[in-house]
Amino acid sequence: MRKLGLLAVLFAPLALAESVTVEPHSLLRLPASSSVLQLQRLDVADYGTLLIPANLTELSVEQLRLGHEARIAVVPGDQELRLRALHAELGSGSQILARGAPGTHQKAARPGRNLDVQLQSLDAQELNIDARGGAGADGYAGLDGGNGQAPGCTWGSAGRGGNGDNGGDGLPGASGANVRLRVPATFASDAIKVRTDGGQGGAAGVPGRAGDGGKSKGCVVYRAEGGKSGREGLPGRVGEAGAEGALSIQHF
Repeated sequence: MRKLGLLAVLFAPLALAESVTVEPHSLLRLPASSSVLQLQRLDVADYGTLLIPANLTELSVEQLRLGHEARIAVVPGDQELRLRALHAELGSGSQILARGAPGTHQKAARPGRNLDVQLQSLDAQELNIDARGGAGADGYAGLDGGNGQAPGCTWGSAGRGGNGDNGGDGLPGASGANVRLRVPATFASDAIKVRTDGGQGGAAGVPGRAGDGGKSKGCVVYRAEGGKSGREGLPGRVGEAGAEGALSIQHF
């Protein structure tokens, strides 16, 4: 049974609760009212997702259970998240996600959230953590050049097509997170799967197409020549990938 009513009314730096349960195929967001949360039990059922807000910096759990394909998703933030569990049971395909947010042309990509994870007792086939940086925004596509004006039989010559604009440069990806992990000595190192890659740089913007010259035109006495086409723009450059984060594993 969920005991979220208690969480919703606590606005102190430390919040206490008996248990939090995420139902199968559902999403539950922890309240952003405190920076530290202590639970007796946290149970995320199969295909469920628990969302941890950016202001929560420490989550301590006596009993942690993630079902099949269950997720703990951590919102990007500037402060490290410390996750402590006396006993953790992780189902197949479960993950802790601390990925950075993708960038836009108004906001830079966000780095992965730094994590400090300590699991005193661990029952799992694998421990999966994804703390990659956010991808950079793609470059703008260049505008196409305008077409030239057709010639007249008694006035003017055909207009030249306009040049296409250059494509914009892709924006840089954000850095991967720094992850510190402490697990029992009996848990095999090859069962730990942690990704701290930097975010992919944004794709190069495609160039604008050249505008067509004005079309030639047959007249009674002569033929009016067509205009020259413009030049295609240049493609942008691919954005730089973000810096790779760091992983530290300690067995105890």
